[in-house]
Amino acid sequence: MSPHPSTEERIARAATEVRARWPDRPAVGIILGTGLSRLAEHVADATVMPYEEIPGFPTSTVETHRGRLVGGKLDSVPVAILQGRTHRYEGYTLEEVAFPVRVLRELGVGTLVVSSVSGGLDPLWVPGDLVLISDHINLLGDNPLVGPNVDSQGPRFPDMSRAYDPELRRIAREEALRLGLTLREGVYVAVPGPNLETAAEYRMLRGIGADLVGMSTVPEVIVARHTGMRVLALSIVTDSCLPDALQPADIETIIRTAENAEPRLTDLVRAVLPRLL
Repeated sequence: MSPHPSTEERIARAATEVRARWPDRPAVGIILGTGLSRLAEHVADATVMPYEEIPGFPTSTVETHRGRLVGGKLDSVPVAILQGRTHRYEGYTLEEVAFPVRVLRELGVGTLVVSSVSGGLDPLWVPGDLVLISDHINLLGDNPLVGPNVDSQGPRFPDMSRAYDPELRRIAREEALRLGLTLREGVYVAVPGPNLETAAEYRMLRGIGADLVGMSTVPEVIVARHTGMRVLALSIVTDSCLPDALQPADIETIIRTAENAEPRLTDLVRAVLPRLL
């Protein structure tokens, strides 16, 4: 192997390490964001692998991201859960941020469920609301597909007209209704961070069509679609980003809001999961 392995070689090395410890073939991958790690506690016969033990995996420097791959069964569905993610603001390239998604695909994942927390730009939404992401705007200033194309995983110019699978969104709406959960739906805009935005920036983001703002999700979704995965993305509104009534951000409150809403998100994901196969 060359001193500078190709992306395909790095994917294969990581997948080989995971399979050596957990040989099952997962059908669904799940990414858990800030304050949303407890879903992994429901996995039966779990195999837990810290990211630093998987070749090529970036390790999180953010306290609220556990940084573990959890494999097992969630309500009889074989799943691979990324318990925490990395971000561009931690110093990683977007290719590095999304690399675990490529490994999930190599392991057999065909559907990816992405969760996150975000700031709400819609004046009718309140902290704690669950949101079904219908589309995104990439303002990260980069793209995880920049560079040589990984031909074995997808085309040079992947289509993003249906990045967030319409059928999976329909299922999520149906299950939310059955559970009596309010489920908003809107467009997510990804920004680099790590600072939160100014009032003028929130006004601009709302003006270009965004309903939610965050610092993740988009790189992972782009790579998932590049590899042919179907994507369902859900977010929790943790703070109101209304430029004319903007309050200073309190990170502890944001995390607490996410944790308080997590049981509802967990119920929705578990209800949707059997219908993703």
